[in-house]
Amino acid sequence: MSGAFLVLASFLASAVEMVEALTIVLACGVTRGWRSSLIGVGVALVALTAIMAVLGPALTLIPINALRLVVGVLLLIFGLQWLRKAIMRAGGVQALRNEAALYQKGLEAGRTSARTLKAGLDWYAFTLCFKGVLLEGLEVAFIVVTFGAAAHQVPLAALGAAAALILVLVAGVAVHAPLSRVPENSLKFAVGLLLSSFGTFWAAEGAGANWPGSDLSILGILVVYSAAAYVLVSALRRQVALPARAAA
Repeated sequence: MSGAFLVLASFLASAVEMVEALTIVLACGVTRGWRSSLIGVGVALVALTAIMAVLGPALTLIPINALRLVVGVLLLIFGLQWLRKAIMRAGGVQALRNEAALYQKGLEAGRTSARTLKAGLDWYAFTLCFKGVLLEGLEVAFIVVTFGAAAHQVPLAALGAAAALILVLVAGVAVHAPLSRVPENSLKFAVGLLLSSFGTFWAAEGAGANWPGSDLSILGILVVYSAAAYVLVSALRRQVALPARAAA
C-alpha cells in the first residue's frame, strides 16, 4: 500500500514542478531560440544528477529512525505549504495559477530582453532555462531522494518521477505550448495531502510511535487531512461570498 502511495506522490509532485519548468523552457525556446535554451536545460540536468549522486548515498548513512523523523518533519512542512496554497486558491482567496498567462509573460520578456551572444550562446536564454530547470528540479530531487530513503524504496520514488518526466515531455512536444489544461491547483492539492500524510506518518514513526495497522495508517491520516481541507475550503468560500451577497 505504501509503495503505491509513494509512486503516486512522487509522480504528482514531479509533474507539478516539471510543468512549471516546461513553461519556462517553451517560452524561452520560442522567442530566443532552442539551441541556447536546451543547452541551459542540459547543464541544469547534469547539476541535478551530481547533487542527487551526492545526496542519496549521504542520506543512507543516517540511522533510519533519525532519518524518518527529519524527513517526516521536512515533508510535513513542505506538504502543508503546498496544501495551504491549494486551499487558499480553491477557497477563492487567491487566484488560480494560469500557465497560459505565465507562458505569454515569458514570451514578452524573451522578446523585449536584449540579445547577448557570447561563445555562440544567448546567455539570457541559457540562464533562464538553467535556473528554471535547476530550481524546479531541486524540489523534485528533494522529494524523490527523501521519500525513497525514508521508505527504503528509492527505485519506486524514482519511477514516479520518471513517469512524470516522460508524460510532461511527451505532452510538451505534442502541444508545443504550456500545459494550461493541467489542473495545477488540483495536483498541488493532491500532492499537499500526500506529502502531509507521509510526513506525519514518518515523523511520528521516527519519534518512536507505533501506528495501528502499520502502513495502512497512512490512509487514515490522508482521510483526516482531506476532511480538514474540505472544511477549510468550504469556510473560505462562504467567507468570500459574503461581501458579494451583501453588495447584491
